[in-house]
Amino acid sequence: MTNGNSTGTLYLIPNTLGKTPENNTIPEYVLNVIRQLDVLIVENVQTAARYLQWIGDTIPEYEIDFLLLNKKTPVQEIASFIKPLQNGRDAGLLSEAGCPVVADPGSELIKMAHDRDIRVRPLVGPSSILLALMGSGFNGQQFSFHGYLPIDEKKRQSAIQDLEQRSKSEGSTQIFMEAPHRNDAIRKDVIRYCAPQTRFCTATNLTLPDENIVSQKISEWRKSEPDSIHKEPTIFLIYAP
Repeated sequence: MTNGNSTGTLYLIPNTLGKTPENNTIPEYVLNVIRQLDVLIVENVQTAARYLQWIGDTIPEYEIDFLLLNKKTPVQEIASFIKPLQNGRDAGLLSEAGCPVVADPGSELIKMAHDRDIRVRPLVGPSSILLALMGSGFNGQQFSFHGYLPIDEKKRQSAIQDLEQRSKSEGSTQIFMEAPHRNDAIRKDVIRYCAPQTRFCTATNLTLPDENIVSQKISEWRKSEPDSIHKEPTIFLIYAP
């Protein structure tokens, strides 16, 4: 879409946290913006195309310029994504799930856009991190998100205990995530290494029909074996006031 201005607008486009037949997370005005874009910056063309099909009434895929941006994309190539915007075309940075740039690539592109006085517009959509924080009952005034913890067992143990200590000293909520196939392992580690009075929350399949948020003290977690969350998108939160 060319907007008639000297430069285009970079829209930051949220995605659903999982596909459902009905739309209960993306506002209609956001969908209408997406339907007008013919430049999309995406992590994966196939999943982006499926999202467009789910939205419906978009510009035909063969008329859309898909530009690939992931954590391996060289900075020089990212810089080339600015050219359509400089030529007056609007573009969208589309997340694979949730909100762009939050635990997602794209911050370098946005920085380049600001440096070139290109308008950046973040659009409203679901954030698993904020939804998990809202549902946890933990401190929402002071919190930190840490992305992924180390895979190495000893480093992971140290990281979990560091988060617990940081929460104790600051009174803050500590939030992190894990590759879904390691969910059960990371949950077991938190239950094993944290103190009984520390609170721990798992927020799984947020916004989906089988959404499940469990928030309780470590002492309660230890009383029974929780249901498996293997390969189910989950956000983890630690709070040790």
